[in-house]
Amino acid sequence: MNRADALERILESGLVAVVRFEDPEPLVEALTALAAGGITVAEVTLTVPQALEVIRAARQRLGERVLLGAGTVLDPEAAGAALLAGAEFIVAPTVNTEVIRLCRRYDKVVMPGAFTPTEILTAWEAGADIVKVFPANVLGPEFFRAMRGPLPQIRLMPTGGVDLSTLGDYIAAGVACVGVGGQLLEPAAVAARQWDRLTELARQYVQAVRQARQRRRT
Repeated sequence: MNRADALERILESGLVAVVRFEDPEPLVEALTALAAGGITVAEVTLTVPQALEVIRAARQRLGERVLLGAGTVLDPEAAGAALLAGAEFIVAPTVNTEVIRLCRRYDKVVMPGAFTPTEILTAWEAGADIVKVFPANVLGPEFFRAMRGPLPQIRLMPTGGVDLSTLGDYIAAGVACVGVGGQLLEPAAVAARQWDRLTELARQYVQAVRQARQRRRT
């Protein structure tokens, strides 16, 4: 999938599921459960043991149902390996311009991480498609609302601490999408293989995004 199509899909979804877990074995099933609830975009962080194998296996299982990316990508070598494994987008915790250049070279979406206005603008000017702001819960929705003043052209994705109680506030603040981790992919549910629980949470988050966007348009 090319960069433009992947970016459109991410923006349309409005939600990126962040898959981070110490045991890789149940993660393909977990991603399948999220897909059953309507999640269409997910990143597997490279902190997961055998993360590239998880991405490969999930691509084989889910096909085009879920746009899969790699997260916690620290350098261009890791980014290249993730793209070869089937990742369609790259998410990083920091602004690494070499990672951004590699993704642009291969026509893939890149979402570097930033925290301050200077880092956000640096990432955007370097070629970021979306700038991940982490940890978002330290800043809160008002930070993102304030950033819309001087930097309205930059697509922001708050990640870290976003849950059902705060998701609507972030969307109302004008963010492009949100990243949701353990609040959606509950570690206890994954460990207990409670796939119905993950599917139900996915439905709740998808509905919350839809409702928040409707409120923002009115």
